[in-house]
Amino acid sequence: MRHSELLVSVITPTYNASAYIVDTIESVRSQSWTNWEMVIVDDCSTDDTREKLKYYSELDDRIHIHFLKENGGAAIARNTALHHARGRYVAFLDSDDSWKPAKLEKQLQFMQSGDKAFTFTGYEWMDQEGEFLNKEVGTPRQMTYDDLLKNTIIGCLTVMIDREKVGPFQMPNLRTRQDLATWLSILKRGFVAYGLNENLANYRAGNPSISKNKWKALKMNWHVYRQVEELNLVKAGWCLSHYAFNALAKRL
Repeated sequence: MRHSELLVSVITPTYNASAYIVDTIESVRSQSWTNWEMVIVDDCSTDDTREKLKYYSELDDRIHIHFLKENGGAAIARNTALHHARGRYVAFLDSDDSWKPAKLEKQLQFMQSGDKAFTFTGYEWMDQEGEFLNKEVGTPRQMTYDDLLKNTIIGCLTVMIDREKVGPFQMPNLRTRQDLATWLSILKRGFVAYGLNENLANYRAGNPSISKNKWKALKMNWHVYRQVEELNLVKAGWCLSHYAFNALAKRL
């Protein structure tokens, strides 16, 4: 397929991201694959994020900015971006994360080989200052619906989806874990997520206490299992125990 036919829409929600948004945008502008559009939806930032977004939208006509009128959370911001996205392919990048320069090109080549509809890649952790933490997360060869219930290894910042194959989709309106619920809804229809086991993205770890984050993640996963996926207590507990083990292993 020709370069001109492979437009990738980069979906980026923002909220008070002034400290990081320039690095995020520049990592997209530095991609070796140039046929992209970046759809950024600002969720009522109160810092100077909006001024920086306006600057980049004037600097690069591939960057499209939308401002929400009231704060609604990441799911609403991502869904707004998905609504405005024009690309056959959509990729996700949060406003404090970034990509390696060959990310889009390598992932598109991977998707074209074997005609894949859903792919994800490896990534590495960095701290709030952007210093790498010598911690990389690799990928399994593939993930099915049942696999993902037990191991939430798919990093949102690495996902690319072919909407021509998967069809239109939206994220459920959850404050957190809306990405997990979305991947599950797609895989539940019989699709498989294929892993490109190469470090192509940079994930910025947050500052809050690790124990608090782990407890919150457990509660949100439980909510997805029980309320979104409607798993019975036994299966939900079984999946949560596997999730906890795999989440701990990922952080070691």
